[in-house]
Amino acid sequence: MTTPVKLTAARYGKDKVRVLRVVKNGKYHEVAEYTVRALLEGDVETSYTQSDNSVVVATDSIKNTVYIKAKESKNVLQPESFALELGTHFVKTYAHIYKAFIDITQLKWSRIPIDGEPHPHSFQRDGDDKRIVSVEVDASQGKDKISAKVKSGIQDLLVLKSTGSAFENFVRDEYTTLPEVSDRIFSTSVDCSYDLVLPSTSLTVEGVSDLGVPFDAIYKSVVDTTLKIFAEDASASVQATLYKMCEKIIHDNKAVSDVTYRLPNQHYFAVDMSYYKGYKNTAVGDAEVYMPVSAPSGLITATVTRA
Repeated sequence: MTTPVKLTAARYGKDKVRVLRVVKNGKYHEVAEYTVRALLEGDVETSYTQSDNSVVVATDSIKNTVYIKAKESKNVLQPESFALELGTHFVKTYAHIYKAFIDITQLKWSRIPIDGEPHPHSFQRDGDDKRIVSVEVDASQGKDKISAKVKSGIQDLLVLKSTGSAFENFVRDEYTTLPEVSDRIFSTSVDCSYDLVLPSTSLTVEGVSDLGVPFDAIYKSVVDTTLKIFAEDASASVQATLYKMCEKIIHDNKAVSDVTYRLPNQHYFAVDMSYYKGYKNTAVGDAEVYMPVSAPSGLITATVTRA
């Protein structure tokens, strides 16, 4: 005798599809390198419950679609637009598929400077930070009423400043050993994501170019704001600096509805050298040599939403 069960959620597709697209305009080339995850949702339950593969779009076909659309798309250099094109293609092409979830991680390639000028077709990886995009395309209300949600952001942006950060007046009790400090190293690996508001129009593959949302300008604004406030803020805490970043991003970008930061502490502790010739290296103004400590680390996160 079997226990009654019900399939309540099912989603499948292809993960870790790596693609590099080169767009050639004469000798001047552009490149975009993506890692793509494409997952589909729809009337596929019988593939789970009845061993019925007739409803399955093969994950290999999903992978091939990513490559073909990377060749065909006029928006391939713009990750949000490319993700929207992919998702819209899947829900339009297959009658029984009503949702597509597209995640893109863009790796960083920058032009190599030669004699002060950017080279037209040579690039370097000048940082481990990544641009991230997560798109949900929804045709559950009908193939002529396709909507989408877009979340974008930056990941693994490692930053450090050697002064301009304090941490004082926090709760002290019998568990506290951390000393208050008026000046310290502040370092973190920035993960930031933000939700974007799209125009209320039914999506088509061809119409993605005309949405009017300045995805690249918003992304640049988020990165620039993150770096500027991190560098210039007289930080009373990671929390306080994080909030200032969110405030400015929302103020400067009408299409952004909310911002989330995840800021893990990258700890650097001053090394006690008093045992050797009485070297002073722990007090404010004396500390110059630090020991990086990877774990455990603090983790500060918050979401700020447009009121």
